[in-house]
Amino acid sequence: MARNELRPVVRLRSTAGTGYTYVTRLNRRNDPDRMALRKYDPVARQHVLFREER
Repeated sequence: MARNELRPVVRLRSTAGTGYTYVTRLNRRNDPDRMALRKYDPVARQHVLFREER
């Protein structure tokens, strides 16, 4: 599987301040802005907003 710049690997960091991160791929053609998802933070033990860091 070839890596390209259209779908780069991005890290999603928790906004709860715990330092927990998720790693995912992002399609820049469909979503050129920074990604923000509500996911589970096991350190905070709740669902919080995760934002893309660069």
